[in-house]
Amino acid sequence: MDIQEFVKNSIGRWRSQRSAHHLAFSHFEAVQSEIEIAALSIDDPAVIDLCKSYDIDPQTAVSPFRMSWEGQSDWDDGEVKGTCVLVPIPDPDDAAHRGKLLRDQGYAETIAAAGDYYLTADGTFVLTTAYERAAAEEKIWFVNPNVRCRVSLIKTSAGTGVVTASFSSEIRQGVQN
Repeated sequence: MDIQEFVKNSIGRWRSQRSAHHLAFSHFEAVQSEIEIAALSIDDPAVIDLCKSYDIDPQTAVSPFRMSWEGQSDWDDGEVKGTCVLVPIPDPDDAAHRGKLLRDQGYAETIAAAGDYYLTADGTFVLTTAYERAAAEEKIWFVNPNVRCRVSLIKTSAGTGVVTASFSSEIRQGVQN
């Protein structure tokens, strides 16, 4: 699987159940949400702006997409919602399996972020992102075309301690063949 196939397989509406362990607070959180992943064109203004903010030629991007989510957490009375633009920039030396993933909003901190991704031989997407005060590692894989799993770790900025660990199971709404 390459990055274009991974993104193509991810397009759609997903129902997500996430279990998160916040080790710093000794707290368990359950989050149910709807995730919408939609393809964007390379000439979308949000894609161009994000690439330019990193001094990257937008023509080197492949399969940009927007991810939006809305859900409920048992830890917080408020709604969990947001959206971000994600732009894969393949590594020129291994375009099918490695590259950078630009995000206009990060996972561990709500600031723009660029992470490094690679795809394993079994099709698992692995993303590591360093932030100012933390580091994140995410792994996403497909159980079948309509079920995927995601594991996320938020680590200390030095990467030596785990602050949060979560597991999500995601089921596509409106089955895709």
